[in-house]
Amino acid sequence: MSPLLYLAQRGTAAILALTVAVHLGTILYAVRGGLTAGEILGRTQGNVGFLLFYAVFVLAAAIHAPIGLRSVLREWTGWRGRSLDLAMLAVSALLAGLGLRATLAVYWA
Repeated sequence: MSPLLYLAQRGTAAILALTVAVHLGTILYAVRGGLTAGEILGRTQGNVGFLLFYAVFVLAAAIHAPIGLRSVLREWTGWRGRSLDLAMLAVSALLAGLGLRATLAVYWA
């Protein structure tokens, strides 16, 4: 793994550790508080903080996951080279696009 990929993997892991903890804490708060889906949507709709938090979460995941998947594929299948890198860029773009679309959908709901 190149030094840049190593740093990206570790940096996004740190971001994900924080965002996953906040995300799970929020879920526990909502469930234990008895909030309905409508009430949750009412609190997130139009909330710029929610949008920014989950955009960071999505982008960190979209960078982190393909780097790890790339390493697994190299080890298990022997797939190497530019085609693997391009495939992982496509996975990253797909994750980022779908995740940001979902985040924006909740923001605009």
